[in-house]
Amino acid sequence: MNINPFEIPCVILSGGKSSRMGEDKSLLSFSSSNSLIEFQYKRLKPYFKDIFISSKIDKFDFLDDKTKLILDINQDIYSPILALQTILEKFDKVFIITVDTPFVKLETIEKLINSSNNFEITIAQTLEKTHNLCGVFSKNINTIISFMIKDDIHKINYLVKNSKYQIINFNNEDEFLNINDRKEYEKALNIIK
Repeated sequence: MNINPFEIPCVILSGGKSSRMGEDKSLLSFSSSNSLIEFQYKRLKPYFKDIFISSKIDKFDFLDDKTKLILDINQDIYSPILALQTILEKFDKVFIITVDTPFVKLETIEKLINSSNNFEITIAQTLEKTHNLCGVFSKNINTIISFMIKDDIHKINYLVKNSKYQIINFNNEDEFLNINDRKEYEKALNIIK
């Protein structure tokens, strides 16, 4: 697919606990890359004018340009809501994807971005699941995020339902394979072969 780089930045979320994996999944080797995060970053980089990694700490040896790292304001609580707050203080509009979804197609990303006008959140959905952290987010939701944090609400679904949102349907479940545990990691390694 030959496209001009997307104008809006991409941020890869890579600050989770990885509790089901038992170790930091973003640092697991993947394909020809030393880590899953390196694979995802290098895969998406040519298609965005700007790409960043959101994390709790700098754990990325491959990342030479440390300005591409967005560190969470709150180091104690693991929550994508806190990561979003930090990210949306930096950008007006951003494409968000998680480190553990390495098969989301560029055509899918393009469709999400191109459909995002007039919405605060535009996310992907398949038959089995809504993919709340694969889509376009606008800084207009930061007010809701602030209220959520104050009230200790950390559910992405709550944020979506209380925003001007849009859901785009996709048919390919495998494209959204989420690597959370060893079994899913093995499945992903077989797919990438």
